[in-house]
Amino acid sequence: MEDVVSLFAPYRIEKGDTIVVGVSGGPDSMALLSMLLKYRDQKEIQIIAAHVDHNVRRTSAKEREFVESWCMKHNIFFETMTIDKYGDDNFENEARSIRYHFFEEVIYKYQAKILMTAHHGDDLMETILMRLTRGSTLKGYGGFAEVATMKDYQIIRPLLRYTKKDLEQYDKKHKIPYVIDKSNFKTIHTRNRYRKHLLPFFKKEDPNVHLKFLKFSKILNEYDNLIESQVHQLLSKVYHDNTLFIKKYQELEPIMQSRIIHTILESIYKDDLMLINDRHVELIQKLIQSRKSNSYIYLPNNIRAIKSYDQIKIVMSIDQVSGYEIELNDYVTLPNGHHLKRVTSCDTNGNDVARLNSADLALPLYVRTRRHGDKIAGFHMKGHSKVKDIFINHKVPLKDRELWPVVVDSKGEVVWIPGIKKSKFNKSQKENCDIIIKYY
Repeated sequence: MEDVVSLFAPYRIEKGDTIVVGVSGGPDSMALLSMLLKYRDQKEIQIIAAHVDHNVRRTSAKEREFVESWCMKHNIFFETMTIDKYGDDNFENEARSIRYHFFEEVIYKYQAKILMTAHHGDDLMETILMRLTRGSTLKGYGGFAEVATMKDYQIIRPLLRYTKKDLEQYDKKHKIPYVIDKSNFKTIHTRNRYRKHLLPFFKKEDPNVHLKFLKFSKILNEYDNLIESQVHQLLSKVYHDNTLFIKKYQELEPIMQSRIIHTILESIYKDDLMLINDRHVELIQKLIQSRKSNSYIYLPNNIRAIKSYDQIKIVMSIDQVSGYEIELNDYVTLPNGHHLKRVTSCDTNGNDVARLNSADLALPLYVRTRRHGDKIAGFHMKGHSKVKDIFINHKVPLKDRELWPVVVDSKGEVVWIPGIKKSKFNKSQKENCDIIIKYY
């Protein structure tokens, strides 16, 4: 750590580069910031300290002031944000998501290409052990990478070869001030329990065990990258438009099937990988193997995987779905909780039943949400009416309009608004028809 040139050499930092550093004010991030300060004098780099006030402790404002004051003293640009309110989700996951979103804003503001964080070897051990315990993806089991390439920048974690004790000794030797987050000692938090009870056991067996975990992490990431390159060649053949095509998926080798689902989930939860694990992959696999033609499961963050015959569509759950399109087969469960079912006969003839003749239509039929400009040619009426106006005239609540099913043929012609209006394609009970669909 003393030789900062050697410490940062592997990351190919160029003269004049701008580096954003996540700084909490604790011993780890203050050590990293002071190392970069030494490096700045040799490489002429620009440092931006990014601090998030999580606003959950009385001392958080003082911690922010401490970091800001230290940065001003050393001519380091300082950016900060305060989290005013949290949702009902997992606090740690939400705080992390907000924190990295803020870091990204700072990166784009200063046109930086590098984000550095002060994660050390103990942090990596805790993360790997937690994910091994609760289950994760192959990428998740590897913890976090030393260098992670994002779309427009890199995340670099240069301290993974060192322990927290190493960094505290560095601070002491160089008289670097820092603040202590007392919540880190409370064992109500999962990570703190691992830190207090498990890490000492491993370190007693081998004081350098964190280096073994780092090697384990790198090996898993290498394997994951290899598999990922093969998966991406196959992914577009079995999954697109949020839809997994079951028959094509089942043609793959079992290991690739599992990895395809992992990849899909990782793309959906890219900012919240801690939310997903093997159990969610198994749930989707069971949904695929289920004999039920139509079914669904719930996933974290209000997302559902909906099976409709040989497809699985992954969408936001009922109260957040903004659009869907499902091929209308014998039976479909809709995101609004209702169902469409093909029957052989029906005694009623209201707007909950459609009687159609396949010769009049461009098959197959689809059920989807309303789209801008949708019109319907009325039953026994001349001209067309806008679907939007029909919803207004029938006083359909605005929140329900976004989910209300509209049945169309393959050319996009609206043939039925279930429960509300039939089109000219509908037949009376006395006329011949070969398609009868009930909405309930």
